[in-house]
Amino acid sequence: MSEHWSFETKQIHAGQTPDPATGARALPIYQTTSYQFRDTQHAADLFGLAEPGNIYTRIMNPTQDVVEQRLAALEGGVGALLVASGQAATTGALTNVAEAGDHIVASASLYGGTDSLLRHTFPKLGIEVSFVEDNNNPEAWRAAARENTKAFFGETIGNPKGDILDLEAISAVAKEVGVPFIVDNTVATPYLLNPLKHGADTVIHSATKYIGGHGTAIAGVVIDGGTFDYAAHGDKYPGFNTPDASYHGLVFTEALGPAAFIAKLRVQYLRNVGPAVSPFNAFLIAQGIETLSLRVERHIENTRKVAEWLQAREDVAKVTWASLDGNPYKELADKYTPRGSGAVLTFELPGGVDAGRRFIDALELFSHVANIGDVRSLAIHPASTTHSQGTPEEHAATGVTPGLVRLAVGLEGIDDILADLDAGFRAAK
Repeated sequence: MSEHWSFETKQIHAGQTPDPATGARALPIYQTTSYQFRDTQHAADLFGLAEPGNIYTRIMNPTQDVVEQRLAALEGGVGALLVASGQAATTGALTNVAEAGDHIVASASLYGGTDSLLRHTFPKLGIEVSFVEDNNNPEAWRAAARENTKAFFGETIGNPKGDILDLEAISAVAKEVGVPFIVDNTVATPYLLNPLKHGADTVIHSATKYIGGHGTAIAGVVIDGGTFDYAAHGDKYPGFNTPDASYHGLVFTEALGPAAFIAKLRVQYLRNVGPAVSPFNAFLIAQGIETLSLRVERHIENTRKVAEWLQAREDVAKVTWASLDGNPYKELADKYTPRGSGAVLTFELPGGVDAGRRFIDALELFSHVANIGDVRSLAIHPASTTHSQGTPEEHAATGVTPGLVRLAVGLEGIDDILADLDAGFRAAK
């Protein structure tokens, strides 16, 4: 692969050559559980990481490998790991650096499932999480850090709050504290934003969303930049710097250098916990990647028109899309996502919960689903669904109010999208 290829070329070609066995030009689906070893020495070399190759599909698969290489190329990372879901990617990336007795500092502006993971599940594993509500205040992150803090975590574009995380400011504090900065870049996509270029060390995506793009496959990916020096923080990260008894006594930083994070994630988390992506789902994700830039361009074009249309309506209390004039995050959106701040927006109906429900129930073109990133336009009322749990204070931190409606604007004709929304407003009244 040429390092000088454009994004559009990489999304089609990176990580793949014609199949050596058949000459197949499209990516084959290697629907197999296991792989024949040449001999016992070959098997030993594979298990000892002395030679790259395939052992078992729970750990790696040739279809999966192409997707990993392609996403690493699009984000500018040294390596990637594709797993069964975005939640599995978040869990793996964070538990790769934190274990029982450790602490994580996270932005309070998070997707509801991630918030539940960090707020309720991680404490059961012995990992404590502190949430920063003023999440673009570097001093708030610095004040939340402790001696046992192992990572900073946030979403580049908060879902559903729609705020833009100031990556460079938070990254500077992470470097001072001596922890990796791990971010979820799902809403932005690699086409709109490459967090590794702005100081992040590791990037997560729910590949289910815009990367797959068609609502057909669940998957997640972790992409590491190889930029955090785990060897230089040996006492703080013993899992990277002492022999791993579960994997031949391997010392990851010594054996793999900048690739230590992804290798450890694969042979510890993926191998031992088992959130493997199916080869067929990896293939579907690859199909989505090939048109990512084209789809996101249309998503942004439609989203901008919807946001401006909503802003002009008197029956809308508030519209939140960071790239919209007047939004408090407009300056950060122009800096980090100059093409547009994703295709997810929210707006507030003054009628509260009842108005939100009436609005959703009247829609015909928009699908009422708990998802984003589909070619189809999607809508949901978070207060009665994705954020129905939690306290009012927790809802406020994530931007969820009683009359909030979240839209994931799709690729349909803009006149049809606006007509459907207009029907929702008539019902909301």
